[in-house]
Amino acid sequence: YQRRVRDIIVINRMDTPKKEIYNYQAPWTIYGMNWSVRADKKYRLAIGSFLEDYTNKVEVIQLSEETGSFVKRCSFDHHYPTTKIMFLPDKVGSKPDLLGTTGDYMRLWEIGENGQVELKSLLNNNKNSEFCAPLTSFDWNETNHEILGTSSIDTTCTIWDLQKEQAITKLIAHDKEVYDIAFARGTDVFASVGADGSVRMFDLRCLEHSTIIYESPDLQPLLRLCWNKQDDYFLATFSMESPTAVILDIRVPSLPAAELNGHNACINSVAWAPHSSCHICTAGDDAQALIWDLSPLPKKIEEPILQYTSESEINQLQWSVTQPDWVAIAFGQKLQILRV
Repeated sequence: YQRRVRDIIVINRMDTPKKEIYNYQAPWTIYGMNWSVRADKKYRLAIGSFLEDYTNKVEVIQLSEETGSFVKRCSFDHHYPTTKIMFLPDKVGSKPDLLGTTGDYMRLWEIGENGQVELKSLLNNNKNSEFCAPLTSFDWNETNHEILGTSSIDTTCTIWDLQKEQAITKLIAHDKEVYDIAFARGTDVFASVGADGSVRMFDLRCLEHSTIIYESPDLQPLLRLCWNKQDDYFLATFSMESPTAVILDIRVPSLPAAELNGHNACINSVAWAPHSSCHICTAGDDAQALIWDLSPLPKKIEEPILQYTSESEINQLQWSVTQPDWVAIAFGQKLQILRV
């Protein structure tokens, strides 16, 4: 029995990278970035370039557990920088290996076993115009993978049926540009944030109405939105040029449930822990990634429980769903994954 336990421990250790930090140096500044969700593609991420050029790049990289370094699995051209990258949230791996990107349009790419990449869908809801309103973000519905939502600078959000490659609905979501969209757990509820400083909640079953659940002080633009998938009463957002992350409880609209004041410069990204309802990570221009424990709520959250300082401003942060011990950050041309 003791030998069996020891063997299991050894197997588990061999299955897990040994270092606490792994680095990948990209040939360009990284902007879009996200983890793969499939259980059969561990330690795989996609990153997108930020080049002031029409032609940008997307790379899919994976940590080799033998060498302890990242390997580029594939690379392809992308029109304009990706405003968001996201893999199909298919943990089982029973569906095609899809990667979504937003920029001028919403695009779905299929990644083949040998690293070949094929454009599977280009979703365009402005077919009557030669111009397109750039897309700022998108989110894939985790319950129904045929539903996806995009946000645009033209004040709208569009919900897509991917099987039909048609828009289910396009709604004017805000008074100004929409900067982010996120689905709650389940199929129907989603929220958006934008330049009008509001967080608005929608239900696909009743799109005639929306609920304003928060407005920022002085209606400062809200840049990003992240829904707690373990406890969907809670959302996180932050304002432009603000060092404070705001935690919202949708049962108590208008009043923040908490304000996280640990950064010395503006926040750029926020991510809830995928395996815990009360942990969240924030990252920003002070080169810090901070992990917070919200379990003391409604008491004031004074300080983070973990702090990591990188070499420069962190512009992107993602927490791995399938390997929840790992957080990825991007700064400049470098990607780091950190064991937490």
